[in-house]
Amino acid sequence: MKNVILYALIFSLLFNIFQYVNSTKILEAKEQDVSKTKERLQIARDSVANLTMANYFALESDEDAQEYFYKNELDYQKVSLKVKEDLLVLNENKNGNKLVPYEPIDGKPFLVNTSKILNHRWIVAEFSNGDLWGQILVKYFVAEGKPTDFETIETVLYERQTKE
Repeated sequence: MKNVILYALIFSLLFNIFQYVNSTKILEAKEQDVSKTKERLQIARDSVANLTMANYFALESDEDAQEYFYKNELDYQKVSLKVKEDLLVLNENKNGNKLVPYEPIDGKPFLVNTSKILNHRWIVAEFSNGDLWGQILVKYFVAEGKPTDFETIETVLYERQTKE
């Protein structure tokens, strides 16, 4: 009988040691998972904060610019679409977009590729002719029933990259 109790006690002790080691490993693994999840969550929060800051200068997030259009009984979303369409219509000129103050180079006219409306008065746009590219800052004026009036404020033309 003593041997049975001794064997049961040893078995119980070994079982408890096994349980302790196993639960410690499980706990450490879960702590690592929690730590990784916290790191990913922080990265996601930083990304959202960066996106918010990246869109800081945009008509969609500028309530004062939106209010300007509402005071003039215009919907800023419709105005945004109209302005972008009117900007791209200027690309139909055979000498390129008239907002880009550069003559065609090697027979390739400069065309506006993409644009971002910053507020109720300014647009920043990217242009290229296939080889060279740059950016323009444009002032715009919207009137109901009339085409958008554009005025180029400043341009930047980047140098052609040389291959080393």
